[in-house]
Amino acid sequence: MKSIIGLLALLLVTSCASKKLKETDNSETIKKDYEVRDASSTTRPAWIEDANQWAEENDQDTKGFRHFSYETEPKVNRNFACDFAKANIKSDIAGEISTYLEKSLGSSQEGSASIDENNPEIVALREFVENTLAEKIQGLIIGAEIRKTYWEKRAYMKRLGAAKDFIGFTCAALVRIPNERLQAALDRASKIVSEKVDDPETKENVENALKKAEENFLKTKQGLL
Repeated sequence: MKSIIGLLALLLVTSCASKKLKETDNSETIKKDYEVRDASSTTRPAWIEDANQWAEENDQDTKGFRHFSYETEPKVNRNFACDFAKANIKSDIAGEISTYLEKSLGSSQEGSASIDENNPEIVALREFVENTLAEKIQGLIIGAEIRKTYWEKRAYMKRLGAAKDFIGFTCAALVRIPNERLQAALDRASKIVSEKVDDPETKENVENALKKAEENFLKTKQGLL
């Protein structure tokens, strides 16, 4: 009996581990407050959900590039929605980097030295990272290349839960950025943050935490964590 239970558990783990992203039919609605009336393809692309997993499963160059995706809120027309998606992908990547670094400045542990999140310098630093860093590093996102776009025409309806009846267009963009460009942006972002710290000991701890955060960010994008 124990062996059967163990075998079933193994099969369950294997099944979960091998689960792949799949595209979903636009007709499948799960408590949505809209209906899809038109779209650029008959299925919703899997890269919108997880750009890097999609890239790995579709033989894209995941060693030389990182993949990101961004989808807009509903806009008044299709062209505006897609222009907005393309224009805002850099700020979205910068925001993702900023958020990751901000979370790393909590109670991080680097050997015997830890960051005291109640330290006034750290409090001010985290506020800077949360509110200002993304804007400062947006221009550092160089080499981001639009690979795919996908748009939907949606009819939002009050009877489905929308605030009002209206037609809106959403657009998603898939981009890739060379690893070295992303690393350069991370390095510069970390330097901007560490330059805000005056106390030598705190500065060292912050730099250690940021270095670890950079490594983890890149590993996460490679699917190594």
